[in-house]
Amino acid sequence: MSERVALIEQRLRAALSPEHLEIRDDSAAHAGHAGAREGGHFTLRIVSNAFSGRSLIQRHRLVHAAIADLMRREIHALSISKAQTPDEARSSITGN
Repeated sequence: MSERVALIEQRLRAALSPEHLEIRDDSAAHAGHAGAREGGHFTLRIVSNAFSGRSLIQRHRLVHAAIADLMRREIHALSISKAQTPDEARSSITGN
């Protein structure tokens, strides 16, 4: 695990206590990209009770708030592929 991934994970776990957290470092695929030198590219999947009763934009705002300082120096691009509650995650697995 890279230092950047560890920092992202630490912040998200502290702020949102996720039941499930996947962070994929996509930085190698963006080598040579103008902004890639300033920070990495990451894709995130997170399942947390903190998202209950919140809209998708509110969930994304919670994620961004938890890692705001990293967005200035460690993260160039972040894609949130899933931000679900535990019930939503279970439903998507079982197809219900």
